[in-house]
Amino acid sequence: MVSAPARREQVVFAVARGASQRRACSLLSVARSTLGYESRLAVKDAPVKAAMHRLAADYPRFGYRRINVFLGREGQIMSADRACRIWSQEGLQVPRKRKRRRASSHRPRPQAPTMINDVWSYDFVFDACANGQQLKCLTVVDEFSRESLAIDVAGSIRSGRVIEVLSQLLSVRGAPRYLRSERAGVCFHGAATLGA
Repeated sequence: MVSAPARREQVVFAVARGASQRRACSLLSVARSTLGYESRLAVKDAPVKAAMHRLAADYPRFGYRRINVFLGREGQIMSADRACRIWSQEGLQVPRKRKRRRASSHRPRPQAPTMINDVWSYDFVFDACANGQQLKCLTVVDEFSRESLAIDVAGSIRSGRVIEVLSQLLSVRGAPRYLRSERAGVCFHGAATLGA
């Protein structure tokens, strides 16, 4: 169903193409007396639209119902239907929530530790000194006993240093069955080969 404003626009288009006004109104079922009509709705809705844009920018997670409540507090009371109409006309919408990334079902599940020295995990922790210098800490933990096996602190820790710390641990404590790095998403089986 075509709205009355759209039919009036069609009459103007037909007249511009050479049809008489009377003929165009007759074909499109538009009363000739309404051709000069100017809607006052746009003028009436202008302050509401401006307030809606402002509130939508301040509260991006709110929809038209919540924004309508805020408008009512500002003195612009209106029905939910009118708020919905203006909200839709202005193209305002609540941004869609991003889906959480789930762990791939193809990736093997982490091995649960069954005894001491079964699974070790290492990760990096960051901190800063009072003077703003960044510190990087390499931490190695036995997952069964939750014992901290090593903490190495430096301004920068490269792969060679990681291998050196882990090799020292292997020589002192023996090799774990699994060595896990949460950051890289890697689990090494038979960690004794690390120093090779």
